[in-house]
Amino acid sequence: MPKGPQGQSRPADSNARAVHIAKIATGEIEDDKNTTNRAKSGRAGARARAQKLTAAERSKIAKKAAEARWAE
Repeated sequence: MPKGPQGQSRPADSNARAVHIAKIATGEIEDDKNTTNRAKSGRAGARARAQKLTAAERSKIAKKAAEARWAE
């Protein structure tokens, strides 16, 4: 079975996917809700990292990113 962007299992066939969605809607199976927790923890980590960096370090990171974007 193919994996989704966060590693969750999904049916490959469109009919099987429709059945899977119907089972979630009727409550026969549980929907995987771990994706929201991952997003929250990622934002929290980014916020903590930004607070820890000095202005000079943030500037250095931004310059490196800009150079990478304009390298072409």
